[in-house]
Amino acid sequence: MPTWDTPRSAASALLLCRLGLERDVPEALTLAGTGLTLALLRRPGLDVTGAQELQVLRNLQAACPDPALALAAGTRYHLTTYGIWGFALASSPTVRSALDLGARFVDLSFTFCGLTVEESDRELSIVLHDEGVPADVRAFVVDRDMAGLQTIVWELTGGALPLLRLSSRRPTPADVAPWTEVFGQPPEFGADRNVATLDGRELDHPLPQADELTAAATERQCRELVDRRRSRTGVAGQVRDVLLRSPSDLPGVDLTAAGLHLSTRTLRRRLASEGTSYRGLVDEVREALAEELLGAGIPVEQVSRRLGYAETSSFTHAFTRWKGTSPRAFARARR
Repeated sequence: MPTWDTPRSAASALLLCRLGLERDVPEALTLAGTGLTLALLRRPGLDVTGAQELQVLRNLQAACPDPALALAAGTRYHLTTYGIWGFALASSPTVRSALDLGARFVDLSFTFCGLTVEESDRELSIVLHDEGVPADVRAFVVDRDMAGLQTIVWELTGGALPLLRLSSRRPTPADVAPWTEVFGQPPEFGADRNVATLDGRELDHPLPQADELTAAATERQCRELVDRRRSRTGVAGQVRDVLLRSPSDLPGVDLTAAGLHLSTRTLRRRLASEGTSYRGLVDEVREALAEELLGAGIPVEQVSRRLGYAETSSFTHAFTRWKGTSPRAFARARR
């Protein structure tokens, strides 16, 4: 099950914020208590914590008490919303292999539930374990994740694999029509488990976008991303988040320590215990952002300014030290 401090893509929090704006919920209200802004959420490569996204979800639920709001959110979680995880699912050989990969790398999804896959002779069941989700948002989370799962299966198969049955632990809503509209049938509410059941006989048919090389490459990238995000917890993760908020005007170590309510000496000591340093984290953030911006075709001079370098030559020297090649050569190779 994903943990509250594990970094995750900001795409889900951004999606929820935009949904709130469509329902006339101000950005400030949806993002209250998170330290986030809409402009920050739009920044490429930004990660947030599970706790931050959960607070966004909680704020939205409180400001817009529509019982079907979570369903509306879940139908917007397309395969492309999940980034590399979604591409890995789409390029898998079959639905069965896609579900297996999705369960192994569930930390790259936006669920707050644990996920397991159970198979019998003719059926395959996807179980969402919501016991660790706070009670005040549990029904919202289950509805959103179930609708998101339905959207994934629909997009993977082109609508060729409908749900056989759906059960949910959430209480029965006053109007079940929105659930019937989204899932094609009314779920069994008040059940013992949250389960989506598929026809097991259809799971080994090739997926429309299956590609062996892409599947292998994206699975490797999923593994690397999970490892990288898990390494970003603790104080090092907090420092990275601070640095990502203003890459063109990075705060010094003293200001960063004060923002984390630590002395500079304590911050340095804790970073050392996690196998890193403030200078190392600055280089890491700048390197990652430089790769992303250069890969997107941003000119070297603009990348240099965005990362806070006074001179392009200083950026070029640093990038060559990181990657063993100049930023221009790196950009040409990426293209």
